[in-house]
Amino acid sequence: MTAAYSLRRRLLFWLLISTAVIGTLALADTWREAVQTSNIVSDRVLAGSALAIAERVVVAEDGTLEVDIPYVALEMLTSAAQDRVFYRVDGPPGDFITGYQTLPVLKETQGDTAAFADDIFRGEPIRVATLRRSASTGIRSVPFVVTVAETTIARRHLARAILIRSALRLAVMIAGAALIVWISVTVALRPLYKLGDAIGERSPDDLHPIEQSVPSEVQPLVDTVNSFMVRLQSALDALRNFTGNASHQLRTPLAIIRTQLALSARAGSLDEAQHAALKGDQAVAHAERILAQLLLMAKIDAAAAKEALTASAIDLTAIAQEITGEQIPRAAEAGIDLGFEGEGPAMIRAEPLLIGEMLRNLAGNAIAYAGKGAEVTVRILEDAETVRLEVEDNGPGIPPEKLEAVRKRFSRGNESGAPGAGLGLPIVEEIANLFNARLTLVPGRGGRGLKASVMFSRAA
Repeated sequence: MTAAYSLRRRLLFWLLISTAVIGTLALADTWREAVQTSNIVSDRVLAGSALAIAERVVVAEDGTLEVDIPYVALEMLTSAAQDRVFYRVDGPPGDFITGYQTLPVLKETQGDTAAFADDIFRGEPIRVATLRRSASTGIRSVPFVVTVAETTIARRHLARAILIRSALRLAVMIAGAALIVWISVTVALRPLYKLGDAIGERSPDDLHPIEQSVPSEVQPLVDTVNSFMVRLQSALDALRNFTGNASHQLRTPLAIIRTQLALSARAGSLDEAQHAALKGDQAVAHAERILAQLLLMAKIDAAAAKEALTASAIDLTAIAQEITGEQIPRAAEAGIDLGFEGEGPAMIRAEPLLIGEMLRNLAGNAIAYAGKGAEVTVRILEDAETVRLEVEDNGPGIPPEKLEAVRKRFSRGNESGAPGAGLGLPIVEEIANLFNARLTLVPGRGGRGLKASVMFSRAA
């Protein structure tokens, strides 16, 4: 048996997994944005400091460059993270003016704007800003380069703080979503709990359709269960019908068998015992025929309950010839002249085994009730659209007022004393209905006997 699982836990699991994956991607993007944001903010401060220093660079009387470092410009870079600040001012190529002489200088800048880059200084990561300007003497301009750098402790702290706050918000959102899903699924599953209670409280004999309000997503399941219960009810009814009919129809043959056994036990001579045994054997044969017909009727009921019965193109002429041949010994024993009329294939769409049973019942009925010396003819007729199976006899027939009644189960057309349960013609009609055929019962030629006709549509 398949192990049960919790729909609520499964939904919650997949929610957490998917949210964790999406959250990881979001945090990675948040970290990238945080680093970029902290760099933008800090780079503006670096550029301002470099510009403040550049504005204090002047040309001395001897033509050299002098700079009065405004320490306010360096104080702009101080932070609670205790970052360290470095600067450097260089004159014309090869002319170091002041600051940290080993501080890296960016070689490439874009015009008068500062250039920025990450680097390593004294074993620590730093952010470097380099600004190129010129100091004018009135006659000529002297180029110089201002480089300002700071360690990246504050930048990392800022990026980390942004990431942690984002992660906390995301964690709160995930927890809130999980709680909402848990509550929502609990509320959404209440109709299913009610459905389960409604089914559990039912009597085993109550197979009526479920009329419980359920979500639209569950309605197909309820419809399927209702359809199954309808089919189950049909199967149980067929089973009850079969057992009831069997007990009713077999009661008489069994009583005869017991009576004949008792008579044979008390028989005073061998002839009396043999006569009783013969009567008992006939009762057993009758019970066998009844049971076979009841089983066939149950098979027909099961086939009718299916949504689609397997049918294929078959040659009715070939099947009729075969069944007629089977019945010849029985007909000869009963003194019946059994014949067949029909030529060439006559194709219909049907199930061959059921068609064979239909033919056996038609021919068997005619042989059983036509009487000694009668003629029985199995005939196949066809035209452009239909194929007709006929079984005709010239026996006593069935009174006109009983032609409709013999179509019902356990109804017999005459009281000739021939063994039977009144199932032959009902079986024929029910098999015909399975394949959209039609059974008609009319007197035979000259108003004598009975002609049973089953009309099929011709198969393409």
